[in-house]
Order: sequence, then C-alpha cells, then structure tokens
Amino acid sequence: MNITSVVDLSKAVLQQVEFPQPVPVRVFMKRLDLIHPYVSGNKWFKQKYNLIKAREDGYETLLTFGGAFSNHIYATAAAGKEFGFRTIGMIRGEEHFRLNPTLQFAAEQGMQIHYVTRSDYRKKHLPEFTEWIYSKFGNVYIIPEGGTNQLAIKGTSEIPSLIETDFDYITTACGTAATVSGVICGLQGNKKVLGFAVLRGASFLLKNAEQNVRAFTGKTFSNWSINLEYHFGGYAKINRDLVLFIRQIEEMNGVVLDPVYTGKMLFGVYDLARNGFFGEGKTIVALHTGGQQGIEGMKMRMKEVGPI
Repeated sequence: MNITSVVDLSKAVLQQVEFPQPVPVRVFMKRLDLIHPYVSGNKWFKQKYNLIKAREDGYETLLTFGGAFSNHIYATAAAGKEFGFRTIGMIRGEEHFRLNPTLQFAAEQGMQIHYVTRSDYRKKHLPEFTEWIYSKFGNVYIIPEGGTNQLAIKGTSEIPSLIETDFDYITTACGTAATVSGVICGLQGNKKVLGFAVLRGASFLLKNAEQNVRAFTGKTFSNWSINLEYHFGGYAKINRDLVLFIRQIEEMNGVVLDPVYTGKMLFGVYDLARNGFFGEGKTIVALHTGGQQGIEGMKMRMKEVGPI
C-alpha cells in the first residue's frame, strides 16, 4: 500500500470562522482534521515520513511514547494497523486497569501497551534507556514523543503550501513545537507564524522551535513567535470560559474543537484579535490539527466543568 494514498488532502477545506463577537480581521480554519478518520490533522504530517522511512528500512514494529490521553499514541496505533506495522506504546504513569477511551482505541488497533513510571519516563532520551528498549522489544523503529523529529519537521513544512488563499498569519497550537517549526520552515514571503503554547511554563518551546528550524534549514528566522498566555492553567487544563467558547464555535460554525490544543489556540486568536493584536483587515489562517478523540478523555478527567 502506498502510504501517502490513504489521506485525502482535498478534504482539508478552508473554512471562514464566525466568532461570538465581531473581530476586525478575517479568520479561516484549515480543516486538517478532515483528511483521515484517525491519522488526521498535524499527526499525519508528523507521521508521514517516519512511516515511509520505517517501511523503506524494513522495520515491522513502531514504538513510541505518550501520556494516557495522547493524540499521538492514538494516531500511531491507527497508522500501524492501516499500514501493517506492529505498534508498542510506552505510556507515562501507572497502569490503567480500566482503559480510557484513547488507550482502549489503541489496544483495539493492536497496540501493545507498556506502562513506564514517571521517573523512568523522564529518562527516555538517554542512550541506556534506548538500549533497554532494544533489549526488551527487539529491532523497533522508535518515534519520539509527539512524533517530533526532523522527519516530522519535513512533513509539517508542507502544510503552508496547502493553504489556497493569501494570508498574513498562520497560527497553530504548540505542545512539542514540531508543527510550528515545520510551518516556519515551509513558509514563503513575509507571512508570520504564531504558535500558542498549551502547557504552563512553556518557554522551552521557543528554544525547541529555534533549534528545529536551524537544524532543518541551516537558518534562523524572525517572522514567528509563540504566545505563552493561553494554556488555561496547564496541559489538559480547562475552565468554563474555554468550554463555553468551544460550544459557541461548534454551534456557529459546525466545527468541533478539542479542548487540549485547537480550542485553546482559537480562543487565543479570538482574544488577541478583539484586543487589536493583529490590527485591522488582516487574514489569519488557524490550523485545525485534529485531536477530537481527546474530548471523551477530558470528560472523564474534568467532570466538574460540565460536558464538552
């Protein structure tokens, strides 16, 4: 099977967004969430060249890392089943005797779930941890947490070329900085990139992005920034304002936003636009990077804020 043939990029329509209150800019959403039922959004672009490399090099098993509600774990499990790879998910934290919706789906796709203590998980980048993986699981193709490596940057650098209108800003949520790094690398002209960190204390993302871009292009650029103010308390943290905004966007536009990534990013775009950050008459393209699978998990974890 041709790995690139399973996604339909023509479904990634550009949809203008209507907000609860008027804003002095035009905002479009690039619907990358529609290109595949499971390996969608930025996950496809981060996985694409890793899958091709694993296939070309003769690997039969993919091994990757993530939390119990990880979009990346979900997408890797689905990609493995789709393309005939065995998959192993190294899950941060304690064993879940009742699998949450994300891990249940991953297991149904055939992923072998292996739990790693948080202290050991922090060592996953060390050579001795990698050696332990090979000794335990054999000759596996290792994809880093979040799918973030130079092949992911290569894939996400293709996203700007898919945008079929002129624009001033392109915005995306940031968890590891892979997607924003790729977008920076793939941008042409005087356009700007604005990332939105989804976790607290994420200034390290600025360094990650700069290093990623320099490693991929050999250059540095000044047309990008990452906003650190719209994390809503931290990774996978939400409040009633965010939940209400997500509901309003769905009612007004028919677009479902996940509350961990794209919901926070679009809230940030809306709030900045209302407060004059972009100026007047600009065109912003916000990337819908998928992740709706995480909504069920958030319902389990955050019942006190009401249903999403």
